[in-house]
Amino acid sequence: MPTTANAAPALADVTTSDSTLRRFLHGLPGVDAVGLEARAASLGTRSIKTTAKAYAIDLAISMVDLTTLEGADTPGKVRALGAKAVHPDPTDRTTPATAAVCVYPDMVATAKEAVAGSAVKVASVATAFPAGRAPLGVKLADVREAVAAGADEIDMVIDRGAFLAGRYLKVYEEIRAVKEASGAARLKVIFETGELSTYDNIRRASWLGMLAGADFIKTSTGKVAVNATPANTLLMLEAVRDFRAQTGIQVGVKPAGGIRTSKDAIKFLVLVNETVGEDWLDNHWFRFGASSLLNDLLMQRQKLATGRYSGPDYVTVD
Repeated sequence: MPTTANAAPALADVTTSDSTLRRFLHGLPGVDAVGLEARAASLGTRSIKTTAKAYAIDLAISMVDLTTLEGADTPGKVRALGAKAVHPDPTDRTTPATAAVCVYPDMVATAKEAVAGSAVKVASVATAFPAGRAPLGVKLADVREAVAAGADEIDMVIDRGAFLAGRYLKVYEEIRAVKEASGAARLKVIFETGELSTYDNIRRASWLGMLAGADFIKTSTGKVAVNATPANTLLMLEAVRDFRAQTGIQVGVKPAGGIRTSKDAIKFLVLVNETVGEDWLDNHWFRFGASSLLNDLLMQRQKLATGRYSGPDYVTVD
C-alpha cells in the first residue's frame, strides 16, 4: 500500500497554487446533509448480537487513544494512564491493550516510560493545541520536541482561521511542514469539525489533509461544543474511501470527543464496516479519541462475561 508521504501522481497538479487547490476543493461534490444524517442515523440502529458485541467491545478497546489533555496533568497521572492503557483490566489479562496514550508534548517522555515494553503507542498533541494560534516555527518546534522525547504519533490542529478564509495553500503547506518535522511518527490532522460550519467544509478539509500527507484525519480536539458525530465521521470515512479509490493511498480516521459509551463506540464501528469495510477495522486505521469511553467498555465487557455489572470501584477514575 502506498503511503501518504508519496504524493499521488493523479492529484499532484492540484496543489501547485492557491487557485488550483481552490478549484479542486470547491469542485468536490456538494454534501447532501439530509441524506448524510439519515444514513448515519440508520446505520446507528443496527442490532448487534451478543457474540458480535463481545468482539466489537474488544475491538473498540484496542482502538482507544486513552487521552489526558488538561493543564493539571501530572507525571503521576500520566504514569497511571499508561499503566491502564497497557492493562485496562488488571483482573483480566485477556483484555486487549489500548492503541495509544495521548498527552501534551511535555509529558511524552513520562508516557513513553509508562508503556515501555508494550505495543501501546505514545501520541502527542502538538502545533499549539487546541487553538493552533502560534507561528509556524513555534508549532514545528513543538512537534520536534515531542518526537525527540519518543512520540510515535503526532496529532496536529489545522489553522481553522486560514481554512475558513479560503487560504487553502497556507493550510496545505503547514501540514506538509508538520509532516516533515514528524519524521517517522504518524501524523493525525485535526480539523475541529465543530468550527468548520458546513459538511462541504468538512469534505474539503478531509481532502486537503489527505493531499498534504495526513496518515489520519481526525474530527476534533474534544475542546469545543460539537465534536465527533456519526454524520461528520461518516463523511470523513467516505472521503478516505474515495481517496484510496483514486490514489491507492489508505488514510486512517479518528473521531474524538463526546464518545462516552460502548453503545456509541459500536455505532461508529458499524459506520466503519458499512462504509469502508474490514480494511479499516484495525487500530492502525481507526481510533477513538477518548478519556471516559474505556471505563464503560470495561464495564460492558465484564457484564458480558459474568452477567452482572461490577461495583463502582471496578474501574479506575481517570
